[in-house]
Amino acid sequence: MTTTHPPAARRLLEGKAAIVSGGASGIGRATATLLAREGADVTIADLNAEQGAAVVREIIAAGGKAAFEKTDVSRAADCLRVVESVTARCGALHILATCAGIIRRFSVVDLAEEDWDAMMAVNAKGAYLLSKFAVPSMTRNGGGAIVHIASDWGINGGRNAAGYCASKGAVVLLTKAMAIDHAAQGIRVNCICPGDIDTPMLRAESAQLGQSDAEFIAACSNRPLGRVGRPEEIAQAVLYLVSEASSFVTGIAHLVDGGANAGSM
Repeated sequence: MTTTHPPAARRLLEGKAAIVSGGASGIGRATATLLAREGADVTIADLNAEQGAAVVREIIAAGGKAAFEKTDVSRAADCLRVVESVTARCGALHILATCAGIIRRFSVVDLAEEDWDAMMAVNAKGAYLLSKFAVPSMTRNGGGAIVHIASDWGINGGRNAAGYCASKGAVVLLTKAMAIDHAAQGIRVNCICPGDIDTPMLRAESAQLGQSDAEFIAACSNRPLGRVGRPEEIAQAVLYLVSEASSFVTGIAHLVDGGANAGSM
């Protein structure tokens, strides 16, 4: 008797090349890992070479394709280099996910100018610079998909986070403007606005505010679903927005926040 097996499911991103900034940790790491699992050849663009290389090794050990490029997303030369490197190595660039981000928890009065500049440089300028060089590459190859990681605080303000809110609000409107400008080139541009996600960056906020991790995470869990999110849950939203499942979706700010913005808390 002959045993037949159903054909293996086709991976969603087979043959695609992707750049994930901030891919060494947190949401970026989860995103890089998931996109690779779905068949993408992923380049992690991050300043942390040790952690970035570790993620690449994990992806390759699991049968995926990955590379690391040490990248300061606030520097045009670095962003151009990583886009050119991926295009040369893979023949094309199809996906960009800008996950690099930093936060400093201060009101506008207490926020140091250098901290304002740093958040704008990484959170907003980094998304702009990578897009600036990714869009022409994608255009030459018939289009692509870009997903910026913004924040629910890019839509609604938060306490003691003036510079962060401003930088993420800039990312939300950058997304919408890019979606309008580049639709004709076959490039879809969306952003994800996460609520509190259990990442090293979130836990670093507790120290900035003088709270214990447990106290801080408990406060962040005050939302309808009663918990903070996981990086993998944001990665799943990225996967949807870069895959053909969202082929008619562009210019959105997609909240993934456990219901925090569903009503008055």
